[in-house]
Amino acid sequence: MKLNTLTPNYGSRSTRKRVGRGSSSGLGKTSGKGQKGQNSRSGGGVRIGFEGGQTPLFRRLPKRGFSNAKFKTVYATINLTELNRFEEGSVITPELLKEIGLIKNQLDGIKVLGNGKLTSKKLTVKASKFSKSAKEAIEKLGGKAEVI
Repeated sequence: MKLNTLTPNYGSRSTRKRVGRGSSSGLGKTSGKGQKGQNSRSGGGVRIGFEGGQTPLFRRLPKRGFSNAKFKTVYATINLTELNRFEEGSVITPELLKEIGLIKNQLDGIKVLGNGKLTSKKLTVKASKFSKSAKEAIEKLGGKAEVI
């Protein structure tokens, strides 16, 4: 292999689309915008959801009722395997998890999930919620799962 024989992978590089340059490119004259009309003008085009003057779908549909989705509780989750990095007998709090970088935000609380295995360590874990399997795994090794 020599430097002068190196070529990029096929399809990894393509030439820039140069509109309005002759007829051989297929994008000459009107630059692929067709003849006349709002979409052929510079700065032309319509906003999202515009239906040519017809009442748009989002205005035709009835808007009523109440959605509780805005108020649902969202927990920051952490798995058992991520607790293996802590030393024997350590107390794990939401503040500690954030400081280390295991969670970005506490959101409405922290939930410990039972994915993975917890090595033989006694840990005191303080969180808002625990899955059943996570709580069993922590207490099986002699640790504590405290709900805050």
